[in-house]
Amino acid sequence: MRILLILDHPYTLTSAENIPHRRSFTAAVAAAAMGGAARAGHQVDLIDLAADDFSPAMNAQDLAAWRQGRVVDPQVLDYQQRLLAADHLVFAFPVWWEAMPAATKGFLDRVLTKGVVFDELPAAKGNPFRNLMPRLGGVTVLSIMTTPHAAYRWWYRDPLTKILFKGTFAKIGVKDLTWVNYDRVTERDSADRQRLLRETEQRFAALKPRRTAPTGASAAPDPQEAEA
Repeated sequence: MRILLILDHPYTLTSAENIPHRRSFTAAVAAAAMGGAARAGHQVDLIDLAADDFSPAMNAQDLAAWRQGRVVDPQVLDYQQRLLAADHLVFAFPVWWEAMPAATKGFLDRVLTKGVVFDELPAAKGNPFRNLMPRLGGVTVLSIMTTPHAAYRWWYRDPLTKILFKGTFAKIGVKDLTWVNYDRVTERDSADRQRLLRETEQRFAALKPRRTAPTGASAAPDPQEAEA
């Protein structure tokens, strides 16, 4: 299975090692996921948004092309080709102000082009969105936050899953949606963090090929939630 992992952290994947003042738990989680997937024999493709110097802002030329089902940025075109080749998509990012960082949102805005990644049929009955990613069977979100999980879910009402799942991939028709949340990270000691990384590696080592969602599938049910 081909797994595309989107990492969004300013320190890039190079900060996965536990070196004070140069470390990122987000990058460590991404590295653990990649290691587990590789151990299971999956092919892992990494898009490191910060390392790629990806610009999240859609400019006027981008938008004009988007409305015509075209792409003018070679980097966005490359990302689209890699997304269309993926069987499973993984996002890894820290949660800032209760949502994903700008580069992840920009990935949605600029890479998920109508006519390329999805289509919209105005005359369709019910959900008008149609999936143009026939290989993509599932999406997993790995979120790292300081907020307690219960507070994020019940007080803030899961804004990131509403955006990424209900408002994006479920709308397109991807049904297998999984949220893994690493909460209260600044309160955890080194042993607890290492446990979480081992669990992440084991999760992706056990990842099985998933059935591709049919084109034109309707919105997915509520995403699975796994407390870290």
